Amino acid sequence: MTELILTTYDWVPAMPRGFVRDLRIRWALEEAGLAYRVASVPFRDRGAAHLAHQPFGQVPWLTDGDLSVFESGAILLHLGAKSPALMPGDAEGRSLVTQWVFAALNSVEMASLPWALLRFGDGPVPEAMARFLSLRLDRMEAVLAGTDWLPGGFSVADILMADVLRLVDRFDGLAGHPACKAYVARAVARPAFQTALADQMAHFAAAD
Repeated sequence: MTELILTTYDWVPAMPRGFVRDLRIRWALEEAGLAYRVASVPFRDRGAAHLAHQPFGQVPWLTDGDLSVFESGAILLHLGAKSPALMPGDAEGRSLVTQWVFAALNSVEMASLPWALLRFGDGPVPEAMARFLSLRLDRMEAVLAGTDWLPGGFSVADILMADVLRLVDRFDGLAGHPACKAYVARAVARPAFQTALADQMAHFAAAD
């Protein structure tokens, strides 16, 4: 088996720690029990070597032998193909996971991330933006009511969706959506998440 290398920043400011997206990949690797090591690139100097792997100067990316994969959703799908703990092996199961990965990114995070960025900066949130997020959360509330995980059982889709909703919960944005809030609580209680979070926080703290 080829070596898996997860690359993230060498350091980030205190505010985004615990929410940098390499956490999603660490979490998946821990859930699957896949061996990996962490490499880093400078936060303040995003040069040509960085851009060769991630053209937007972001993190994370995953190196799997000669293959380099960027974007957290793409990396999670790549890892899902390596472990039944992350994605079912049957066609229907793979289809369910894939559609919910895209839903987390395109339907929910598209609404939640602009809202969260404004909350990070203590800026006013436009009413239309808040309504848009609330509508998306209403839809997720209906999906998650009465079920522990997204259709098909725990997978990379839950890692992604829970991480998206976790950022909303940081600013009490799930207060009116108890099923979404309980879903996040179940997800972050998983030992693999706890390990991933502790490792990310230690990684950035070591560079202070």
